[in-house]
Amino acid sequence: MQSLRTDDARFHGLPGFAFTPHYLLDLPGRPGLRLHYLDEGPRDAAVTFLCLHGQPTWSYLYRKMVPIFAAAGHRVVAPDLFGFGRSDKPIDEAVYSFDFHRDTLLAFIIALDLRNIALVCQDWGGILGLTLPPALPDRFGRLLVMNTTIPVGEPVSEGFDRWRAFNRSRPDLDIPALMKRSQPDMTDAEAAAYGAPFPDALHKAGVRRFPELVMTAPDMPGVATARAAARWWQQEWRGPSFMAVGMADPVLGPDVMARLRGIIHGCPAPLEIADGGHFVQEKGDIIARAALQAFGL
Repeated sequence: MQSLRTDDARFHGLPGFAFTPHYLLDLPGRPGLRLHYLDEGPRDAAVTFLCLHGQPTWSYLYRKMVPIFAAAGHRVVAPDLFGFGRSDKPIDEAVYSFDFHRDTLLAFIIALDLRNIALVCQDWGGILGLTLPPALPDRFGRLLVMNTTIPVGEPVSEGFDRWRAFNRSRPDLDIPALMKRSQPDMTDAEAAAYGAPFPDALHKAGVRRFPELVMTAPDMPGVATARAAARWWQQEWRGPSFMAVGMADPVLGPDVMARLRGIIHGCPAPLEIADGGHFVQEKGDIIARAALQAFGL
C-alpha cells in the first residue's frame, strides 16, 4: 500500500502541543503502516480516556482536554486515524472506508489492551467510535460525546449536505482557514497547526474521502453496523454519559445532537457551549472539567 509520512519537522513547536509521540506499526491488516497516538498520564490508571478525532482534524484537537484528564490521574490516549496527523497517509482514496477505519480502531484498542475506557468522541470520532462499545462492551465504562451522529442510512442535516458539497469542491482543502471560520477566536498559529500534517493535496486523500463515507443512504457500507450500534445504545448501555454541544455548529448542531441524545440510554441534558462551533473541543478545558465532575472523577 503506497502511503505518505508527514515530515516530523512540521510538528515542531505547535502551540499547546508538547506531547510525546507514540507509534504502532503493522496493526493486523495494516502492514507497513505506522499509526501515531498520544499516551499521557499513568499507564496503570483505573480509567482511560480514549479521544477520537474527526475530519479534517487530528489529535491536536484534544490539546486542551488531554492535560486536564491526565492531571486528574487518568490515562489519556488519542490516536491519529490513518490519513491524518502524524499517522501514515495512504494515497489511494479507495483505501479509506468505514470498515478500514473502524477495524483499525478495534485493533488499536486490543493492541494497547485498553480497559475501563471513557469514550470521548466528536464528528467521525463519534460516527466510528459509537460503534466500538457494542463490539467490545467489557472495555467501555463511560461516554463523553460532542457534535456527532450515528448515521443510519438517512439524511443527516442540510448543513452536512452543504459541507459535503463544499469538501467535494475543494480537493486541496484550506484546513487552517476552515478551522478559523469554525472557531474565530482561535489564533492563527493554532489554525496553522491543524494544517501541519497536510503539506499538499496528495496528503489529503483521507480528508477528501471522509464526507463521502457518511452513511446518508440505506445501501452505503456501515449502515448495518450503525443501526446495530444505535439499538445497543438504546437497549444495552447503562454507563454514565456526558454530552457537550457546540451550539454554533451548522453541520452537527443542536437538532442533530438532540436526536442522538434520544438514542443514548440515560443521557442527561447536555452542556451547551453557546460560542462553540463544530470543533467544540476548542472549548475543551470547560468540557473536560465538567465531564470529570459529572463522572465523579
